[in-house]
Amino acid sequence: MNRSVRARALLQLIDRYLREGASIEIDGLGSFKLDDSNQVIFEPNGRIPVFLAYAEEDRAEARRLYTVLQKAGFEPWMDREKLLPGQNWARAIERAIDISEFFIGCFSRRSAAKRGHFQCELEYALGVASRVPAEEIFFVPVRLDECRVPPHIEKKTQYVDLFPDWEYGVGQLLKAMWHQTLERGRKVTLR
Repeated sequence: MNRSVRARALLQLIDRYLREGASIEIDGLGSFKLDDSNQVIFEPNGRIPVFLAYAEEDRAEARRLYTVLQKAGFEPWMDREKLLPGQNWARAIERAIDISEFFIGCFSRRSAAKRGHFQCELEYALGVASRVPAEEIFFVPVRLDECRVPPHIEKKTQYVDLFPDWEYGVGQLLKAMWHQTLERGRKVTLR
């Protein structure tokens, strides 16, 4: 089956589900809808995608940051919130990093010393960051506690501390993200 036949079949499936009353959302990007003339349209959600990387032991702090980012008008991506059962999680994570406008790496004493998925996400994001113009903000390290940011990251990228004053640290993070978003000519849509 060639690409145009597959695309047509997908559009017919979307059309059928919408007419049956289903909602079809493309994670973090927007939704398919029926317009006033009953035609299928794609409506972007207008929110800025942000990837949150964290160690499992820091999930509560990452979840707190996820909520703050949502309220501030961003579209955060966190594996516990976005991965679906049966989904190829490694590819879904890479895709989420690829389409994100910001990558926030949550460093702590636990994550900095741990081997595993957090380190893989950091390395993948650093590869993506290498393709972003040097003056743009993409990779944002945040420290959740008094820990060491890896030297190869610390010597290139300024980090923000979310301790001992969470509100101040989050304010600095949002200020940088809003500034960069405006520099890119985008608007942040508050919820």
